[in-house]
Amino acid sequence: MTNLKLALDWTPNANHVGFFVAKEKGFYREKNIFLWIINPETDNYKTTPSKKVELGLSDFALCPTESLLSYQTKAIKFPLVGISSIFKKDLSAISVLKSSGIDSPQALDHKLYASYQAKYEDGIVKAMIKNDGGEGVLKINYPDKLGIWNILCEGSADATWIFLNWEALQAEAENIELNHFKLSDFDIPYSYSPVIAGNKDKLQQNPQSVNDFLEATKKGFYYAKANPKEAAEILKQHIPEHDKNINLEKAITLSCEALGEKSSWGKMNLNHVDEFLNWLRERNLEDSDLSAKDLVF
Repeated sequence: MTNLKLALDWTPNANHVGFFVAKEKGFYREKNIFLWIINPETDNYKTTPSKKVELGLSDFALCPTESLLSYQTKAIKFPLVGISSIFKKDLSAISVLKSSGIDSPQALDHKLYASYQAKYEDGIVKAMIKNDGGEGVLKINYPDKLGIWNILCEGSADATWIFLNWEALQAEAENIELNHFKLSDFDIPYSYSPVIAGNKDKLQQNPQSVNDFLEATKKGFYYAKANPKEAAEILKQHIPEHDKNINLEKAITLSCEALGEKSSWGKMNLNHVDEFLNWLRERNLEDSDLSAKDLVF
């Protein structure tokens, strides 16, 4: 069998349900693939998923589109490329506790933002504030990535970036009220997140394995869409204990609604990616001349 490794971008959650379903139901085995799924909890996110691909510790990584650009523009460039998007629309948002009284991005001026320290993240959030009429002045700290959600809930930070199909449902389960600010509502043409990424040089050596992996993964996600209750039972075996109060069927249903048409699943719209790249350049967050065709396999 072909052994492949996938590094998750977070502890197992609804964004990953298709991988776990495909593994449980034997869809990878049908393609002669044994998939190892790497949980970032094993090293407390010491090494990012994209870095694991660069170091040869994983064949694939889940990451936002920004990581593709970041790795191809760093001092020692690495050919990290996206091979597939999971969702057709952005399921993330900048979120705050409703009790904070922060009811718009503008009100985040001079507040404390808990950042994941991604290359463009802080600039994107500042741009959102400016687009809402604020100054774009943020206090920023960089806590333990896997502890950021707890920091927000405790009120030790005013805002952070979350997924509406996961942390927002965790908040709902714990009766924590949040206000969400979606990037698209504030004129930010955010790109795909997460995407499945890999080393272009290695991907080109065995395109059949890549295609087989994607076909099995696609089958897993659409099986989850058609069978959310069964998918929830499969996912439940892998999520952290503190996430088990989340309504998993609801999380999977919300996630799968964003998969798009089955016939075009995974295809990254180059114009959509270029729109985001141009937006970054216009705001001096990036100065490279890379385009979507450089970032997408």
